Amino acid sequence: MRLTIPIGMAQPSDDPFVVAGSGGVVLGEARTNHQGRKALLLVRGSEDTTELRALAETMGITIVETVVQSGHADPRTYFGKGRLEDIADERRSTLAGHPWEGVDLAIIHTNATPRQLVGVNQALGVEVWDRVRLLLALFTAHASSVEARTQVRIAQLQSDRTILREVAQQQTTGERAGYGGGGVTALQNVIANLNRELTNLRRRQKRHVNAQREHRRQRIRSGAMTVGFVGYTNAGKSSLFQHLSGKPVLVEDQLFSTLETTVGRMEKSPRILLADTIGFIDNIPNATLAAFKATIAEALNADLTLILVDTSDSLPEVTRKLETTRREVLERQDHDTEGLDEDRPPYVVLTKIDKVTPAQQAAVSDLVTQLGFPAPVALSSMTGEGVDELQHFIRERLFGSPFFLHIHPPTTAHPDASERIVSAVYDQGMVEEDVREENGSIQVNVWMTEACLAQLRGRWGSRIDIK
Repeated sequence: MRLTIPIGMAQPSDDPFVVAGSGGVVLGEARTNHQGRKALLLVRGSEDTTELRALAETMGITIVETVVQSGHADPRTYFGKGRLEDIADERRSTLAGHPWEGVDLAIIHTNATPRQLVGVNQALGVEVWDRVRLLLALFTAHASSVEARTQVRIAQLQSDRTILREVAQQQTTGERAGYGGGGVTALQNVIANLNRELTNLRRRQKRHVNAQREHRRQRIRSGAMTVGFVGYTNAGKSSLFQHLSGKPVLVEDQLFSTLETTVGRMEKSPRILLADTIGFIDNIPNATLAAFKATIAEALNADLTLILVDTSDSLPEVTRKLETTRREVLERQDHDTEGLDEDRPPYVVLTKIDKVTPAQQAAVSDLVTQLGFPAPVALSSMTGEGVDELQHFIRERLFGSPFFLHIHPPTTAHPDASERIVSAVYDQGMVEEDVREENGSIQVNVWMTEACLAQLRGRWGSRIDIK
């Protein structure tokens, strides 16, 4: 983000005052398309930058060079002051053809503090992102629905507010009371406007959360069961959702291509609903995660939660991503999310097995069980291998084993039409086979919960037999 420089400090550039996402306070046009931008990546020590580079690549940003400095991060400027001055000098003196030509962005490889972001911006004179702001820029580019745009906007404003407060603190240090009229600076007025917008957005999000909660209640009352997909970003959740439901969704080999919840029925299983949700990565800040709590709740409050894992990842990556999902999604819940309980343990699904050897698949499967999860189900959404097994697995976990329900013909004592009983069976269960016999009996192969079966027995116990 581009920020004004406090009076009396060096002016490294003539860039306008720009704060990403804070509409109404931007003096230039905020960018949502970052395709073709060039950036420097600032790293302390020997940290693995693979994931952040993938995030930048997803947005079309080219990292022209990784600048590394050993030692611990400076609490004020992340890098040392002298190293930042060297970077600023080299950037200003670049000639045509230099790799740094056209660089207008610096990315810090950490979740930086507001003080560090402002410090690096003042030293380099370019827009500065940390890991969180890179995510927010990516979210902004991918947000398409009202729900997603609201969530992203809240996360952006929360992030921008911390930066504005830091700038305001630096600019008002040592000033007399009454500066700017009533002791209020221009930036403090901006923060007040931002707070008002946040309040309105949270009201809108609360209405959406309440609507989603009511939809879940209606699904429960109707007897429908829900399966929620969670997991690391780009694990194949949307591809599997589309394969199982036949419902078209955005499927791209990109990080965070899904930001909102999509619900659809599993094919040949009208009683089972599938919920595709946002993916996750390491160390998502609480404020950012909270903005997506309604999306998370849809999957975690499901009757069955499936954690999707990319089998083509290396074993250390599988471990890291599974632990991230367990930490960021399954364990870190707020009071608005009911979360998982011991009666609904999450199960792991290994995706993209068409890209690996049987030995790699077996190794990942063993690793999953070593991490404390039940034995996983493996499949490929591209080839369809293992999808039928997953469908059967889902039905068994939700309904138990299927059974044959024999419906006897009407009698004088129990004159209800057989079709009335069959209709109730279709309403409360999932019918695999419906056989009509010549004597008027009907035999149905059905998946059904114990509670629904008890209702049928209580109403038509003498007319039905279970085999």
